Amino acid sequence: MTDLGLPSVPPRTSTELGNGISFGRGHHFTAAPGLDIQALVERATAPLSVILQVTKRCDFDCTFCSETLQLPDPTLAHLETMRDNLAGTKRLFLSGGEPLMRKDFGEIVDMFADEDFVLAVPTNATHGLQHAKRIAGKVAFANIGLEGPRGITNRVRGDYDKVMPGIRALQAEGIPISLSSVVYRSTLSALQFTAQIADVLDAGKVKLIMPLRKGNALKLDPNEFITDAEAEETFGRLLELRTTMQWSPAIRLTTWTPENEGHMIVVEPNGTTNAWPVYDQKDLFEPLGNLLEEPIDEIWRRYRFKRNHFAKYLGASIRSTAHAGTASGA
Repeated sequence: MTDLGLPSVPPRTSTELGNGISFGRGHHFTAAPGLDIQALVERATAPLSVILQVTKRCDFDCTFCSETLQLPDPTLAHLETMRDNLAGTKRLFLSGGEPLMRKDFGEIVDMFADEDFVLAVPTNATHGLQHAKRIAGKVAFANIGLEGPRGITNRVRGDYDKVMPGIRALQAEGIPISLSSVVYRSTLSALQFTAQIADVLDAGKVKLIMPLRKGNALKLDPNEFITDAEAEETFGRLLELRTTMQWSPAIRLTTWTPENEGHMIVVEPNGTTNAWPVYDQKDLFEPLGNLLEEPIDEIWRRYRFKRNHFAKYLGASIRSTAHAGTASGA
């Protein structure tokens, strides 16, 4: 146990994924020195990372949420088909909605853990106690949504006092964590506290994201959306504070520039596979195909944001610091 009463977690190790790419400490990809992104793109037959929504349901109603359209949960049989069709993908987010709302989430993790994926779980952690033991040792990390101190998290996302016990439950089982925070103009002053919380929790990284104009975020005051220049200034201040305070977690900030357009591949519960976010699409999704009907290598061939995909996940198109003692990545 640490002096703050939080359990220690095992040291993070690096996993070699081939073609000079590894995944590890800081919960990000890294590339060997001198690797050319375009050369990686030309050799790739599948994505580095895919987001698979195992549900659209959620127990929070985040003010920035883009996933407000509800769809039935995929069956285990459908998920098995999608698993088989994802062969060649390096990292897989078992996502939502809130994925831990599925009572059979442990079965889902078991289904994917036996395959050659780096598994990660984006979650608000409110159901962490119910699932932590079952998924321990099978997921590389849990990415927890948290906007910082109680008052900010409660206003922007949900219930801070439900999130924190869930984080502790996951950590008690040795599951490494990272934090993910959506940045508003009204929350800029809280970011240093978010980083401090991440440091206390021994998080691998703090991922800062600008909101996208979709779903609940369409109701946000326009003043809440900061500019790219403000994001640059914000990141600079955090970098200075990180050095001064000696925070350990990596800090990453993603803004919605042309270099980041469409970099994510999102599979919805019905198998519909999309590039995200694509700025000229009404819902920011550009359909690529259906993972229930064809393998990911076929979908990858028609995906037009391959370079953006590699650049983002290898840290070339985002603002990024390394986890203490590691190289930078995403």
